[in-house]
Amino acid sequence: MDFRDNLPLGNHPAAIRQRIETMEALLERSLTVPGTSYRIGLDAIAGLVPVVGDLVTAAMGAYIIWEARNLGMPKWKLWRMAGNLGFDTAIGAIPLVGDAFDMLFRSNTKNLKIIRKHLDKHHPASQVIEG
Repeated sequence: MDFRDNLPLGNHPAAIRQRIETMEALLERSLTVPGTSYRIGLDAIAGLVPVVGDLVTAAMGAYIIWEARNLGMPKWKLWRMAGNLGFDTAIGAIPLVGDAFDMLFRSNTKNLKIIRKHLDKHHPASQVIEG
C-alpha cells in the first residue's frame, strides 16, 4: 500500500470520491438553520445574491460533474447530472421563489447519489465505511 492512497489528491477513485463528497457537503449541508435541525449549504446562501451567487454555485456543481467525468462515468449519467444542475440553476435564479427552491431541491446531493452508486459498483475499494 502506497502512502498516497490516503491522500485526497490524485485521480484514483477514493480521492475523487472524497473531493466530491466534500464539495457536496459544502454546497448542500454545511450550516444548520438556527433554531432547527435543518441543514443548508452555500448553494442556498449564495443564491440570495442575484445572478452571481447562482452562477458561482453552478460552477461549483459543474466541478462535481467534471470529477464524475474523470471517473469514466457513462455520458448518459453525466447528462442526467447536468440536467439536475441546470434545473437547479434555472429555477434558483428566479427571485424569491428560487431562494426557497434552493433550500429544497439539492441537485448536488442527487448527483452525489448517482456517483456513489457508480463507484460502489465499479470501484468498490473506494467505499467509505461510516461508523
